[in-house]
Amino acid sequence: MCDTHNDIPKNNTPKGDKSVHDKEHATWNRRSFIQALGLAGAGGMMLGNAAVTATKPSPLSVALAQNENDNILVIVRLKGGNDGLNTIVPVYDYASYANLRPTIRHQQSDLINLNADFAIPNFMSPLEAMWGDGQMKVVHGVGYQNQNLSHFRSSDIWASADDINIEPTGWWGRYFEDLYPDYIINPPEKPLAVQIGSIGNLVFDGNETNYAFTIASPEQLASVAENGAVHDVTNIPPCVYGDKLLFMRATANTTFTYAGVISDAYNNATNQAPYADEELSNQLAIVARMIKGNLGTKVYMVTLNGFDTHANQIEDQRTLLEDLSLSMKNFYQDLAAAGLQDKVLSMTISEFGRRPYENGSNGTDHGAASPVMLFGPALNGNGFINDHPDINTWDADDNLIPTTDFRDIYFTVLTNWFCLDSSVVDEILLNQTYQELPLGLDCSATLSASDFGDITRFVHAPFYQNNNTFIEINMPFTANVDMRLYNILGQEIGSLSNGILSAGRHTIDVRAAIKKRLSYGQYIYRISVGGEFYSKSILIK
Repeated sequence: MCDTHNDIPKNNTPKGDKSVHDKEHATWNRRSFIQALGLAGAGGMMLGNAAVTATKPSPLSVALAQNENDNILVIVRLKGGNDGLNTIVPVYDYASYANLRPTIRHQQSDLINLNADFAIPNFMSPLEAMWGDGQMKVVHGVGYQNQNLSHFRSSDIWASADDINIEPTGWWGRYFEDLYPDYIINPPEKPLAVQIGSIGNLVFDGNETNYAFTIASPEQLASVAENGAVHDVTNIPPCVYGDKLLFMRATANTTFTYAGVISDAYNNATNQAPYADEELSNQLAIVARMIKGNLGTKVYMVTLNGFDTHANQIEDQRTLLEDLSLSMKNFYQDLAAAGLQDKVLSMTISEFGRRPYENGSNGTDHGAASPVMLFGPALNGNGFINDHPDINTWDADDNLIPTTDFRDIYFTVLTNWFCLDSSVVDEILLNQTYQELPLGLDCSATLSASDFGDITRFVHAPFYQNNNTFIEINMPFTANVDMRLYNILGQEIGSLSNGILSAGRHTIDVRAAIKKRLSYGQYIYRISVGGEFYSKSILIK
């Protein structure tokens, strides 16, 4: 409700003159503003009143794009640390398992054997058919050495692929950052990744921005998918409060600049499977419609929360695993109705497993190694990968000892599902080489025809010293460099450099180079070199 004393026309605009009011609001291009901040993007900004178009990619992006296929990965995050021993039960040593878990163990009569050695609880029965149809594999003992038992730190390790250093970027963020070096100004028309839940997870973070359309809940994504917006901007009271509410809602909507294309894809398809009204099921139902509606997004991450089962594990984990099992079966049934099941690979991740023995609260505490489950016909058969940890041999923290490095799975997915050359994957995985796993994935083409083992990079980055802003460039070759500065509205401020720079490092003092007064705040620089474009945001302090 509006107070009448606030109902004052602004800028002498008659109250109710909607066309003038809309024109006034359109003057401030919020979409460009949000794009310039690197928060989201769809289409190009206007720089110097000239539309920006796609340009020649960098050498590494050539390597990444050369064999870009239309395969899709769905990452199912089991948030909280899933108990692997009660998910994939080691019946080959059931006596030891039962002795460690006298209260929370599954009874043998309640298990479905996948083979002579391993079983799933009977409430996960929807996966029995997927296993039988060759659409499920399990990788045993996944983790890393010296497991960090913090939810936050271990989640960052799985997202960044670095268990030693505090790495601020994620493995998919680095992939997209190298593929789209001019993303902040020239993002692609389709969202590169869609992330539901897991706000703050850095898996899609690059140095410059987050490359995923990220939304908090399936309900919020459903609203975006159905309406093309997050907030209602039509039923707004005609007053100052209404103007402020309209601005805030419209700004929130423009943060999700891919909402329109997501809505189009969603509305171009329907679900053809009996999804239950459960947390993961609702997310996968939406993802299936976006895939079937040809959204074109390569990676989805969905989130099933609640696996931190320190207490009441029997009931809580059962509810979650029932949702996982049934929704995964329905998801692939839905995709199969459109003939797309072969193009989608799904995999679970969880920050850690649980202790091999139960605690005093009918639960389990933070542990280490745990299985990763993969789903889809692309696996070309069922099976177990690598050895199961010895449940009677623990590390110094009473945890199972990993038999598979989690990055082996990333390496295999990138090389055998997305068909990237291993040397390129080494770059994405922070120049570490990991083992290829026999997941059954088959690339029809690889990058082996070219040698990307010694990729030359054009490196650029801002740094700040004594309240001054600098840009450092590492030139891999001598070339003409045209660098320009823009404000966050996309208006050109001036030239920072336009001339030949030799191979090696160069430092540019932004204020000195621009030769004019700059207000404090955020700007964007854009570099053109060798027919390629690169852009980043900077702060003027």
